[in-house]
Amino acid sequence: ALYGARPSNILIYGQTGTGKTAVAKFICKQIVSKAETEGKKIHTAYINCKQTNTPYGILTNIGKTYSNDWEDKVPNAGWRIDKVYSALKEKADEDGGIAIVILDEIDTLVSKSGDDILYHLTGLNSDLDNSKISLIGISNDTKFTSWLDPRVKSRMGEESLTFAPYNALQIENILVQRAKMAFHEGAVEPLVLSYCSSRAALEHGDARKALDLLRISAEIAEREGKEIVTVEYVSKAENVMEHDLVRSLISTLPLQPKVTLASIILNRGSKENGQQTTGEVYNTYSLICKRFEVEQLTQRRVGHIISELDMQGLINAKVVSLGRQGRTRYISLSIEQSQIDGALDNDSFLSRVIKEIKMSGYLSSMQLRLI
Repeated sequence: ALYGARPSNILIYGQTGTGKTAVAKFICKQIVSKAETEGKKIHTAYINCKQTNTPYGILTNIGKTYSNDWEDKVPNAGWRIDKVYSALKEKADEDGGIAIVILDEIDTLVSKSGDDILYHLTGLNSDLDNSKISLIGISNDTKFTSWLDPRVKSRMGEESLTFAPYNALQIENILVQRAKMAFHEGAVEPLVLSYCSSRAALEHGDARKALDLLRISAEIAEREGKEIVTVEYVSKAENVMEHDLVRSLISTLPLQPKVTLASIILNRGSKENGQQTTGEVYNTYSLICKRFEVEQLTQRRVGHIISELDMQGLINAKVVSLGRQGRTRYISLSIEQSQIDGALDNDSFLSRVIKEIKMSGYLSSMQLRLI
């Protein structure tokens, strides 16, 4: 591509933590270095499609790589997409050279905005006279291309790479290298590195999790005034990470799933083993909606939300046969009280709902009416 050939578009697949983004960025850095050595023009853009997932945002982010004054000429909002696209073509040809655009989490872009933007971007080279563009799409969903228009799928996937999950030995080698840079000799027990590696290997070979485990283990040991990180601190780090994950997951739930989860939390104290039926969850859900002026969904839709919460690991929803009486679904929380408390501390809406309903006595009076 540096010598005039049209660059290919590439799709990179792989589980979380397998190095897809790091490798793509590293290769871009190497290409930029090579281009500068040979006096070639090159532009690179890294776009996380979870943060920027509109066609307008994608085009303006690419435009910024060509010019420092792009934002002075093209507003961040307000233009028609075809006008922004034309401005990008004009600027690319005016500047010349090659552009390499990394679209990380590209499946999020497609699910949010469709594949029209990819159709235009993958056809951009045929509209350019003095410059070329290469797209690198990164995803952990190997099936997302099934959503694409066949033309987009063909253009976008000219080449593809799949990053296999790391095994425990590979992860341990990564940790050994990082530990040498981060710690004094002897500050980490050798068994700690192999333990972190084996734990991460069990979860799709996620090297990032292993690094986080090691980092948090060291932070806990330091807070406790210890000079050596032992396996004991890895177990503590796992608990911290699990609590942080649950807290983050709950805080980012949309309103309706959050109200449904609040209903299950409120019902738990009055139920044997904390188990409750969909109908019981819906009764409490209805109460919360009326009390806090939230749009009330049908019981069927709340049932779908319960299934989603089950898939996310926040609750257990088990269908049980009652013989001649048919089947019912028993619902219970799968998170500990300490995790719930942490989530409430982190979410003012959820905390207010549970606190006000408990204090009002509405729930207990409603339950008495149902007996």
